[in-house]
Amino acid sequence: MSDISRRGVLKAGAIAGAAIATPTIFASQAQAFRNDPGSAKSIKLGFNVPQTGPYSEEGADELRAYKLAVKHINGEGDGGMMNTMKPLSLKGNGILGKKVEYVTGDTQTKSDAARASAKRMIEKDGVLMITGGSSSGVAVAVQGLCQEMGTIFMAGLTHSNDTTGKDKKRYGFRHFFNAYMSGAALAPVLEKEYGKDRRAYHLTADYTWGWTQEESIKNATEALGWQTVNTVRTPLKASDFSSYITPVLNSGADVLILNHYGKNMVDSLTQAVQFGLRDKQVNGKNFEIVVPLFSRLMAQGAGKNIQGILGSTNWNWALQDAGSQAFVKSFGAEYGFPPSMAAHTCYVQTLLYADACERSGGFNPVGVIKALEGHEFDGMGNGKTLYRAEDHQCFKDVLVVRGNDNPTSQFDLLKVVQEVPRAQVEYDPKIFGGELGPYEV
Repeated sequence: MSDISRRGVLKAGAIAGAAIATPTIFASQAQAFRNDPGSAKSIKLGFNVPQTGPYSEEGADELRAYKLAVKHINGEGDGGMMNTMKPLSLKGNGILGKKVEYVTGDTQTKSDAARASAKRMIEKDGVLMITGGSSSGVAVAVQGLCQEMGTIFMAGLTHSNDTTGKDKKRYGFRHFFNAYMSGAALAPVLEKEYGKDRRAYHLTADYTWGWTQEESIKNATEALGWQTVNTVRTPLKASDFSSYITPVLNSGADVLILNHYGKNMVDSLTQAVQFGLRDKQVNGKNFEIVVPLFSRLMAQGAGKNIQGILGSTNWNWALQDAGSQAFVKSFGAEYGFPPSMAAHTCYVQTLLYADACERSGGFNPVGVIKALEGHEFDGMGNGKTLYRAEDHQCFKDVLVVRGNDNPTSQFDLLKVVQEVPRAQVEYDPKIFGGELGPYEV
């Protein structure tokens, strides 16, 4: 698409979106704030991702998506989701006419390293917004730092209930879904597929995400009538899960639930299959394995071992809505393969921040926060979506997926079983506690 035609598409999208756009917000833009760009011709964003450690694959794809988002915001490329996002205030000329630049950091999937990296970006590089991460422990730590420093944090891949629950912060926002939503989406499908009389054994990554994922899926399955045989915590650095899988064989459980992510999940699932769990019958039933949080990158790592296994995911590249296909086309042209759900949520978060700046009329975080709170949007791959004001959690449709038995390519690994409507996964914002804190810090 030529620059002229692309600008026409963006302009048309902006005009079309204007009819349903929320009012432009000019709150607190005259007040001083950290890293005010003033008359500078550019602004900087901080992309803080795991470039090393067990979640580094997700981090690499997140960084690809962030770079693509910057191109699109600056008016380069085909515009991607800026052609489908509604409402749209971005004009394809940066943010408020200022070119977007960026710096990067390595979280190492460690909270201390992630905080140090984010602090450096804010204090030395002058970034206006921090985004990224593939660990809820990292997200909670960096979100807390950003609250202290008055810098907006647009969380990347973080699935713990705590991120927008007990640890929520005024300066933090999450587009990704959470563990509660996975449980709410999965439970009816698990009941239909496996029945109400099941005995479950949990292996759980020993940090905030694993804890809340275990709690959520345990509550959801016990409400069906399932019994929980045992819950066992495993270290995030673990790669050999044989000592954790062996007790499952004699536990009387007929379902193994792997509350693991990234390479942890690839290793634990592979070893569970090698131990022959999927070939067994227990309590007169076929033994089943459930992976509550799936990603295409994990599916690639696990290979044939994921075939037939149920889980949930935030987004899938095979979705046919206009926003998803626009992003897949742009990402594929740039990198030669389809994006992961981590890439999708990070790309979307960048556009949402940029658009909120446009709607607020400036870069003051107070105004940008108020522009994001209660913001409703569409055309970004998950149906009509709400950034709930009370906890800064996005609510949107959730996907239940199954490992594809007959993949047509190395990327066609997860088959969408059900697009669970947003109403089925919504909940009272008070159930997880926490306080957002002040606008002014």
